[in-house]
Amino acid sequence: MRPRLHLRLPLLGLAAIALTSQAAVGARGSEAPGQDTGAVTSIQHVVVIYQENVSFDHYFATYPLATNPTGEPAFTASPRTPSVNGLNTSLLAPNNPNLVQPFRLDRSQFQTKDQDHNYTDEQKAFDAGLMDMFVEKVGRGLGGGTAGGQVMGYFDGNTVTALWNYAQTFAMSDNSFSTTFGPSTPGALNLVSGQTHGFTPDATAFGIAVTANTTVIGDPQPAGDICDTRDKTTSIDPNNKNIGDLLNAKGVSWGWFQGGFSSCTQTHVSMGGVVSKDYIPHHEPFQYFASTANPAHTPPASVEEVGHAGPANHQYDLNWFWSAVDAHNMPAVSYLKAAAFQDGHAGYSNPLDEQTFLVDTINRLQRTPFWNSTAVVIAYDDSDGWYDHQMSPIVNQSNDPTVDALTGTACGSKASNALGGYQDRCGYGPRQPLLVISPFARRNFVDHSVTDQTSILRFIEDNWQTGQIGNFSFDTKAGSIENMLTFSEEGSVGGPNKLFLDPQTGLKAEGD
Repeated sequence: MRPRLHLRLPLLGLAAIALTSQAAVGARGSEAPGQDTGAVTSIQHVVVIYQENVSFDHYFATYPLATNPTGEPAFTASPRTPSVNGLNTSLLAPNNPNLVQPFRLDRSQFQTKDQDHNYTDEQKAFDAGLMDMFVEKVGRGLGGGTAGGQVMGYFDGNTVTALWNYAQTFAMSDNSFSTTFGPSTPGALNLVSGQTHGFTPDATAFGIAVTANTTVIGDPQPAGDICDTRDKTTSIDPNNKNIGDLLNAKGVSWGWFQGGFSSCTQTHVSMGGVVSKDYIPHHEPFQYFASTANPAHTPPASVEEVGHAGPANHQYDLNWFWSAVDAHNMPAVSYLKAAAFQDGHAGYSNPLDEQTFLVDTINRLQRTPFWNSTAVVIAYDDSDGWYDHQMSPIVNQSNDPTVDALTGTACGSKASNALGGYQDRCGYGPRQPLLVISPFARRNFVDHSVTDQTSILRFIEDNWQTGQIGNFSFDTKAGSIENMLTFSEEGSVGGPNKLFLDPQTGLKAEGD
């Protein structure tokens, strides 16, 4: 494996500290069954909880300062809390350049409108980096007395209380971005492949889902999925791979676990009273690749199959994750996707339903014997269009006047700066939350280095020495999430290795 010169710790450093970090694992508890998964560090299990449609400012604009109105869960920050790149006085009312000033959404306003998060419209909202056209270009819902103004709303620690408490205890980033502009499917594909090029073109009633350049910029559904109801696409470039292909080649266990995968019709009602189907096909990235698809949603033959080759082909209902954990068969790499009503997506989900899922999942993981070798990553597939003040670095340009609009009819000035010459992959896109919750996470730490969705992919590649995706995947550009990790007790600053929260309030749970 090649050293990564831009990392805080190059991969050779990771391998070198693996032996010494085993002592840290011993100090954190007894060895879990199946702990040795072949990783080069003591993080032998990665659990990626992939949520929906949140910008960084939408959840962390005023972190760590909450309003704390009477009757709502109160948040008081540790005096050692580091600063974040949030909305300071120069960007709060009355100084913001947007048509509507940023405003706090109260806990009672948890159910919001779904904003516009189209590839082109997000670029227009950025307005060549001025970040001043969100209301006009992507805003929906009433806010600040203006149609479209709700896009400027943000929650604080009285609503997204659990996430603020996780950030206090573990590590978060304030400089992590969508790999490209656009909605859920590009974000999901970038998470597992770093490659949105090479799919069957499809213009739909929803606009262009896959461009004439064969690049996914919208939300087509995976062709062949028995739950598909509309436009479909699949990977057609024989050079396209995903992390599942690489893990299979190394014999490393893995799986994607999605709420409702076992049923096309199962529904739930959110706290806001919205009924939605649990399974959303275009949120399942491995279904777009023939090598990792399970189009018939076939369940595994047994719990022993979970994470390994078999009829399910590594694609499962969320329930199978817990069956495997309880059977001491936790995969080395697990992607967890909540049922839609708990995935945080504005419109049909919300921060309170999302909090229930996150806290229930993390509380349960912390009670397993695998916790002492696990890192949980909370990440998001796109920003939903919610306002964020931070312009992203444009590390990959595109010059397609039919869909690009960051600077007029382009996203950057040089089409030659597009990876592999593949157009319509302009990025990085909007800023999003990224948290690491683990015995190996730095305590109350904010990482300011640049990362993106493929930084998670790159960590998995490096930790299991799989090699890289190839075919001009964004993993070649990915910054490291290692700044949020530590493999020494000294680096943890003596903080707790676990944090049990109440799923309704997000406050520390009594008795844990």
